[in-house]
Amino acid sequence: MDIRNITDDFSVSPQIAEADLAAVREEGFRSIICNRPDGEEPGQPVFAELAGTAQELGMEARSIPIRGAPVAEADVAAFRRALADLPKPILAYCRTGTRSAILWSLAQENKMSLEDIISATGRAGYDVAPVLHAAIGSSGASSASTGAKR
Repeated sequence: MDIRNITDDFSVSPQIAEADLAAVREEGFRSIICNRPDGEEPGQPVFAELAGTAQELGMEARSIPIRGAPVAEADVAAFRRALADLPKPILAYCRTGTRSAILWSLAQENKMSLEDIISATGRAGYDVAPVLHAAIGSSGASSASTGAKR
Protein backbone atom coordinates (compact mmCIF):
# COMPACT_ATOMS: atom_id res chain seq x y z
CA MET A 1 0.00 0.00 0.00
CA ASP A 2 1.11 3.50 -0.79
CA ILE A 3 -0.62 5.60 1.89
CA ARG A 4 0.22 9.30 1.72
CA ASN A 5 -0.64 11.62 4.60
CA ILE A 6 -2.12 14.98 3.70
CA THR A 7 -3.03 15.94 7.28
CA ASP A 8 -2.91 14.13 10.60
CA ASP A 9 -6.54 13.05 10.06
CA PHE A 10 -6.64 12.49 6.29
CA SER A 11 -4.59 10.36 3.91
CA VAL A 12 -4.97 9.11 0.36
CA SER A 13 -3.82 6.05 -1.53
CA PRO A 14 -4.21 4.23 -4.81
CA GLN A 15 -6.79 1.44 -4.99
CA ILE A 16 -6.81 -0.82 -1.95
CA ALA A 17 -7.78 -4.48 -1.91
CA GLU A 18 -9.90 -6.35 0.59
CA ALA A 19 -6.70 -8.01 1.86
CA ASP A 20 -5.27 -4.54 2.69
CA LEU A 21 -8.04 -3.57 5.07
CA ALA A 22 -6.62 -5.26 8.17
CA ALA A 23 -3.36 -3.35 7.66
CA VAL A 24 -5.32 -0.13 7.06
CA ARG A 25 -7.07 -0.66 10.41
CA GLU A 26 -3.75 -1.50 12.11
CA GLU A 27 -2.39 1.82 10.80
CA GLY A 28 -5.13 3.44 12.90
CA PHE A 29 -7.62 4.43 10.22
CA ARG A 30 -11.22 4.49 11.39
CA SER A 31 -12.88 5.27 8.05
CA ILE A 32 -12.37 4.78 4.33
CA ILE A 33 -13.77 6.76 1.41
CA CYS A 34 -13.84 5.27 -2.09
CA ASN A 35 -13.68 7.78 -4.94
CA ARG A 36 -13.86 5.23 -7.77
CA PRO A 37 -17.01 4.09 -9.52
CA ASP A 38 -17.44 0.32 -9.48
CA GLY A 39 -16.36 -1.25 -12.77
CA GLU A 40 -13.95 1.51 -13.74
CA GLU A 41 -11.33 -1.15 -14.52
CA PRO A 42 -11.50 -4.91 -14.96
CA GLY A 43 -10.61 -6.74 -11.75
CA GLN A 44 -11.22 -3.72 -9.54
CA PRO A 45 -12.64 -4.60 -6.10
CA VAL A 46 -16.36 -3.90 -5.69
CA PHE A 47 -16.98 -1.20 -3.09
CA ALA A 48 -19.75 -3.12 -1.29
CA GLU A 49 -17.33 -5.97 -0.58
CA LEU A 50 -14.64 -3.62 0.71
CA ALA A 51 -17.21 -1.76 2.81
CA GLY A 52 -18.46 -5.01 4.36
CA THR A 53 -14.96 -6.08 5.35
CA ALA A 54 -14.14 -2.59 6.62
CA GLN A 55 -17.24 -2.64 8.82
CA GLU A 56 -16.32 -6.08 10.16
CA LEU A 57 -12.97 -4.56 11.17
CA GLY A 58 -14.68 -1.66 12.94
CA MET A 59 -14.22 0.98 10.25
CA GLU A 60 -16.85 3.07 8.51
CA ALA A 61 -16.92 3.23 4.72
CA ARG A 62 -18.44 5.64 2.25
CA SER A 63 -18.47 5.75 -1.54
CA ILE A 64 -18.31 9.07 -3.41
CA PRO A 65 -17.47 7.95 -6.96
CA ILE A 66 -15.91 10.53 -9.26
CA ARG A 67 -16.15 9.74 -12.95
CA GLY A 68 -14.08 12.55 -14.43
CA ALA A 69 -13.34 16.23 -14.57
CA PRO A 70 -14.62 18.65 -13.69
CA VAL A 71 -15.65 17.49 -10.24
CA ALA A 72 -19.30 18.34 -9.58
CA GLU A 73 -20.08 20.64 -6.67
CA ALA A 74 -22.49 17.99 -5.34
CA ASP A 75 -19.55 15.57 -5.10
CA VAL A 76 -17.43 18.15 -3.27
CA ALA A 77 -20.33 18.77 -0.87
CA ALA A 78 -20.72 15.02 -0.26
CA PHE A 79 -16.98 14.72 0.37
CA ARG A 80 -17.08 17.69 2.75
CA ARG A 81 -19.93 16.01 4.68
CA ALA A 82 -17.97 12.74 4.82
CA LEU A 83 -14.93 14.56 6.21
CA ALA A 84 -17.12 16.12 8.89
CA ASP A 85 -19.15 13.01 9.74
CA LEU A 86 -16.78 10.05 9.54
CA PRO A 87 -14.53 8.99 12.41
CA LYS A 88 -10.93 10.05 11.92
CA PRO A 89 -8.38 9.36 10.69
CA ILE A 90 -9.77 8.80 7.21
CA LEU A 91 -8.17 7.03 4.24
CA ALA A 92 -9.59 8.00 0.84
CA TYR A 93 -8.64 6.09 -2.26
CA CYS A 94 -9.14 6.02 -6.00
CA ARG A 95 -7.09 4.55 -8.85
CA THR A 96 -3.95 6.61 -8.09
CA GLY A 97 -4.94 8.79 -5.12
CA THR A 98 -5.16 11.92 -7.27
CA ARG A 99 -8.97 12.22 -7.34
CA SER A 100 -9.07 11.81 -3.58
CA ALA A 101 -6.41 14.51 -3.14
CA ILE A 102 -8.31 16.83 -5.48
CA LEU A 103 -11.60 16.26 -3.64
CA TRP A 104 -9.95 16.98 -0.30
CA SER A 105 -8.45 20.15 -1.77
CA LEU A 106 -11.77 21.39 -3.13
CA ALA A 107 -13.47 20.56 0.19
CA GLN A 108 -11.09 22.89 2.04
CA GLU A 109 -12.74 26.00 0.61
CA ASN A 110 -13.09 28.62 3.38
CA LYS A 111 -10.94 26.47 5.70
CA MET A 112 -7.41 26.85 4.35
CA SER A 113 -5.57 29.21 2.04
CA LEU A 114 -4.91 28.08 -1.51
CA GLU A 115 -1.19 28.03 -0.76
CA ASP A 116 -1.65 25.80 2.30
CA ILE A 117 -3.84 23.38 0.35
CA ILE A 118 -1.30 23.15 -2.49
CA SER A 119 1.52 22.69 0.02
CA ALA A 120 -0.26 19.91 1.95
CA THR A 121 -1.07 17.92 -1.16
CA GLY A 122 2.34 18.64 -2.66
CA ARG A 123 4.09 17.12 0.36
CA ALA A 124 2.07 13.97 -0.34
CA GLY A 125 3.20 13.98 -3.97
CA TYR A 126 0.09 15.38 -5.63
CA ASP A 127 0.06 18.56 -7.74
CA VAL A 128 -3.47 19.89 -7.41
CA ALA A 129 -2.60 23.49 -8.32
CA PRO A 130 -3.88 23.34 -11.92
CA VAL A 131 -7.26 21.97 -10.81
CA LEU A 132 -7.59 24.48 -7.99
CA HIS A 133 -6.63 27.41 -10.21
CA ALA A 134 -9.16 26.26 -12.82
CA ALA A 135 -11.88 25.90 -10.16
CA ILE A 136 -11.11 29.30 -8.69
CA GLY A 137 -10.90 30.89 -12.13
CA SER A 138 -14.27 29.47 -13.12
CA SER A 139 -15.87 30.78 -9.94
CA GLY A 140 -14.52 34.26 -10.48
CA ALA A 141 -12.82 34.31 -7.08
CA SER A 142 -9.55 36.16 -6.63
CA SER A 143 -8.03 34.36 -3.65
CA ALA A 144 -5.40 32.74 -5.89
CA SER A 145 -3.63 36.06 -6.28
CA THR A 146 -4.33 37.48 -2.84
CA GLY A 147 -3.72 34.39 -0.74
CA ALA A 148 -7.04 34.96 0.99
CA LYS A 149 -8.88 31.98 2.35
CA ARG A 150 -11.62 30.64 0.10
